[in-house]
Formats: sequence, C-alpha cells, structure tokens
Amino acid sequence: MHPDSQMPGRHPVYGDLPAQVHGLARRFGLRRLEQRCHSRWVLGTYVLITSAISIGIVSVVAALTKQPFLFPSLGPTAFVLFYDALGTQAAPRNVFCGHAIGVLAGYLALVVFGLTMAKPDLSDITAPRICAVILCLVLTVSLMVWLHVPHSPAASTTLMVGLGLIRTLPQLVILMIGVVLMIALGAIINRLARVPYPLWAPVKKPT
Repeated sequence: MHPDSQMPGRHPVYGDLPAQVHGLARRFGLRRLEQRCHSRWVLGTYVLITSAISIGIVSVVAALTKQPFLFPSLGPTAFVLFYDALGTQAAPRNVFCGHAIGVLAGYLALVVFGLTMAKPDLSDITAPRICAVILCLVLTVSLMVWLHVPHSPAASTTLMVGLGLIRTLPQLVILMIGVVLMIALGAIINRLARVPYPLWAPVKKPT
C-alpha cells in the first residue's frame, strides 16, 4: 500500500480540505497530488475550483430562471460545506433546517411589524425595521441552538429577509430550493473526493 494512501484526519488549520484533496488524488491516481494534500497552495486551489463550480452552477440556474436562487449567505454555506465537510454545521440537516429557520423567522418578523409590503432601504432604517431584524436574528440563533441544528450562515439569511431584501413567499421558496441545490452540489463534490459526507444528520464523532 502506498505510504500516503490513508486518508488524513482533520487538519488544525485547514479542516477537512486535506482529506478531500487526498481523496480526489486517490480516485484519479494522482500520486504527486496525493503527497501534497497538506500544501496550502494546493488546498487554496481546490477551494477556488470547488467554490467556482458550486456557485457557478447556482448562478447559471438563477440567470436562466430569473429567480433568486443565488443570495449572499450561500457563499459562507459553500465555505462550510468544503472546509468543514464532516463538521456539524455542514451536515445537510443543519444546512437546510438552519436556512429554513432563518427564512421563517425573517418572514414572521416582517408580518409582526407590518413590513411585508415595505421596500428595503438600507440608508433609512426605521424603528419597525430595527425591531424586525432584532426579532428575526434572536429567533434564528436561539432556535438553531434549541433544535440542535446550528448553521451560522443562516443568521445572514434571516437578516436578508428581515431587511426586506427577499420578502415575498415565492422568493423565499426559491431561496430554499437554492439551499437544496447547494447541499446537493456539496454532497456530490465531497463524495467524489471520497469524504464520507452524511446524507442527512451530522457524522457522530467519538467524545
């Protein structure tokens, strides 16, 4: 057996990235790449390529459909999916439920403070808007903890909704479809890299 054939464990700085590069190198028989799976230049290039592919596909779907499949908090979600693939926050359950909580909390805040029809204006933040963003954020972060589904990018999603940047029900449904698409892309890429990415719940790690 090749001396570097065993998949590396989690790196203290680069997370699960070395394991992903190692898995791809093994799959395609790239011995030199396999030996350099801890190089920051190799890891940076890997993240560059995978993030470009995942966000690029979502962007194309958004452009073709003229729908908000692409939104800012997908960026940090993509980073979590590749940097911390086996971590709690990257599990499909947490990614989906976290963003869903953010969407629901954000829309509830718009309803409570009568902002469902108000256009966003980031240069003129009113008292109702301040109350709405406070409510949606505290609901999102606390519910993620109470329900044990932490996913930090969801805090950005709920602020987007609470600020009215995405506020109609059809837009919010499309947003969640975008989340599902990103989860699917993360699963495909991680599995291609031979990383045991979970199908739903986080991977249980020994305590």
